[in-house]
Amino acid sequence: MLGLLLGSIATVLLLATFIARIRLRWWWIRSFEFPRLQIASAAAPCLLAALLLPVSPMWRTIALVLCVTAVVIQACYILPWTRLWPKQVRSAKVRDEQRDITLLIANVLTTNRRASDLIRQVRAHQPDILLTLESDQWWQDQLDPALDATWPYSVKIPLDNLYGMHLYSRLPLEDTSVEWLIQDDIPSIHTHVRLPGGEAIRLFAVHPRPPAPGESEKSLWRDAELLWIGERIQKTPEPTLVAGDLNDVAWSRTTRRFCRIGGMLDPRRGRGMFSTFHAHYPILRWPLDHIFVSEHFMLGNMSRLQGFGSDHFPILATLCYRPTRSDEHEIPTASAEEQSEARQTIRKGQREEQD
Repeated sequence: MLGLLLGSIATVLLLATFIARIRLRWWWIRSFEFPRLQIASAAAPCLLAALLLPVSPMWRTIALVLCVTAVVIQACYILPWTRLWPKQVRSAKVRDEQRDITLLIANVLTTNRRASDLIRQVRAHQPDILLTLESDQWWQDQLDPALDATWPYSVKIPLDNLYGMHLYSRLPLEDTSVEWLIQDDIPSIHTHVRLPGGEAIRLFAVHPRPPAPGESEKSLWRDAELLWIGERIQKTPEPTLVAGDLNDVAWSRTTRRFCRIGGMLDPRRGRGMFSTFHAHYPILRWPLDHIFVSEHFMLGNMSRLQGFGSDHFPILATLCYRPTRSDEHEIPTASAEEQSEARQTIRKGQREEQD
């Protein structure tokens, strides 16, 4: 009986592992891309139990083979976001205030009312840019009096549909536009930030709709928006940052493809997952809030900040603009087939939204 139980658990874990590899966009399939660490963590004790507990040789073999397979497959996805992997973005050992930029990203949770706790952290860390997501008019009314004097450059999109977005900057913003890329109720901010040293860098702030019940039955629109940004970066290459709640994990097929299409780098690779969601349930936690950089940047530091009542933790990162050291990074590239598939996904997302 114990062997049957272990074999059944191992079968479920391996089935969950393989479901995530199915190339369909239904939300319940794509959701299996999120808990890779949790599945691997469940397979490990199951494997240990099969080794140590008195079970029949047949069930021991079945459980061991299935658990080892699940752990190996999951490890292939999550190991790059651990300290066991080489860093994708080099560390900057010398700081330059004229060329460094610090971003603080916070999905505030629209119904959360602990604005003072977030403001306290913003004042403590003094980022150059604060990006809030899910911020509505109430949040704007709380943030404006506290931030407008020190962060005078801003883009404010208060919405009550969970996709409001506010950008506060102490650095000048230029060529700023609010774009509705795939869906007409999901905004993104496109702007250039003028660094103290005079150089301008491009910033995309995004928050695509997640594939989830009550939100979207498929991941098509999220995938199309991310790939649109990646294709835009590829077509008009320049120093670029992409920041926001992507409603996707760093190791998913879509996010990795976005990085290859746009040639973008993930500062977390080789450093840790910096999981930001869910703030209230540690066992269900994965990295949803992201900062991606072009090869022109190195990393000063990165940290996950304290919770402030939201279901997301804020994340803070200092990016160091070092264009002369771009050749120190290995830039991901997309194949012709991937580029073609990305264009098809974008077109399909735009067409289905219009229907």
